[in-house]
Amino acid sequence: MRPSTAGRWSLAALVVVLALIVAIWPRDRDDTPPTTGSGPTMPSAASADRRPQDDAQALAPLREAAALTPCPQPDASSSAAGPLAGLVFECVGDGSSVDLAAALAGRPAVVNLWAWWCAPCAEELPVLEEYAARAGETVTVVTVHTDLNESNALGRLADYGVRLPGVQDGSGRVQAAVGAPAVLPVTVLLRADGSVAAVLPIPFRSADEVASVVEEHLGVAA
Repeated sequence: MRPSTAGRWSLAALVVVLALIVAIWPRDRDDTPPTTGSGPTMPSAASADRRPQDDAQALAPLREAAALTPCPQPDASSSAAGPLAGLVFECVGDGSSVDLAAALAGRPAVVNLWAWWCAPCAEELPVLEEYAARAGETVTVVTVHTDLNESNALGRLADYGVRLPGVQDGSGRVQAAVGAPAVLPVTVLLRADGSVAAVLPIPFRSADEVASVVEEHLGVAA
């Protein structure tokens, strides 16, 4: 007995439905992000901020040699605002994640953009460290390494004997956020509320020069 036309069409429709189910059924779950805890976690720094070979194992001895000051930590009583709000970076000194705006909130800040290959930066960084020692807790001074090669950044800081806290920003997010020109070094002066007081694309030759512009733009003497 031959199946009717309606029966053949029903069978064909069933085969098509089964094929579609097989096609869209998930084959594995390996791409599901792992869960490390029940609470919220801080977003990690962008992977494009450094070279793949600059992983924690490769950077560990360089970090030990550089012995940088820990990155500033957020103050619960201050809220992050301004153009840097929401930008998270890797702390060069220990590899931890730093929400830069949150870490700087509540206090005037000097944010210095530099790179390991920049000759004027090599002269300026010790000057900024001298100024930071003078300013104490009245002004936060932090560096932003604006190049993918984090290994070379740590090596240069060790050579210079500069131990300022800093973050790794190989993709230039800080530079873009504050509207800084594509030159280095650049010093960004931030008010306590996170707003930008000045963007200064000039190298400083002395701590007195830094103190002068900080007092002019931020009203803080040191």
